[in-house]
Amino acid sequence: MRIAFIHTVGFLVDNFRERAAAELPGVDCFHILNESLLQDLLRGAPKPLVYRRVVGQIVLAADAGADLIAVTCSSTSPAVDVARPLVAQPVLKIDDPMMAEAVRTGARIGLLCTTTSTVEPSSALLASHAAAQGRTVTITPRIEAEAYAALMRGDRARHDAIVHAAARALAAGVDVLVLAQASLARLRDAIAAEVGCPVLASPPLLMRDIAARVKAAA
Repeated sequence: MRIAFIHTVGFLVDNFRERAAAELPGVDCFHILNESLLQDLLRGAPKPLVYRRVVGQIVLAADAGADLIAVTCSSTSPAVDVARPLVAQPVLKIDDPMMAEAVRTGARIGLLCTTTSTVEPSSALLASHAAAQGRTVTITPRIEAEAYAALMRGDRARHDAIVHAAARALAAGVDVLVLAQASLARLRDAIAAEVGCPVLASPPLLMRDIAARVKAAA
């Protein structure tokens, strides 16, 4: 089985390469990186034009022989819906397993984001999973754009401090806290130790889903 991961943030390539080596031993994985996609969304580029380019990356992965394609960017996830009818392979959104788990966990969901471009698609994905499960949820988003800016400057300490403070504040009024971007996943355990509600991050749940698919296909 050959799996393609499509990224829009550079450091996630090594992150997912390490996860794949540990959790998908013997599976042929490759990574496609296009940082311009998220950068352009954050600059306010027209979404349809950016999504068209995301679809192009997905088609490229399909043409490269991937049996399964995973898009690791939350902000560009709406493009997956456009791409799915165009390729024969399954195309996964990084957040699908997490959002399904969040809806099962509680009715009041906190959505912690560090990019403005994530709020709308992540909220819509949560709502779609709630509808699919026949549940009613309330979604409370919190955006900490300065945290992402600090991360891009290389100031990880500042990023982490902002995220931890935001998580504590948001968790006080929700049943489950969703870390809306893969870049936040490394903080999940530390945040979970500080707050009084479940904390979910997308990468481990996505990898669990992929591992189950690989096992089923064996």
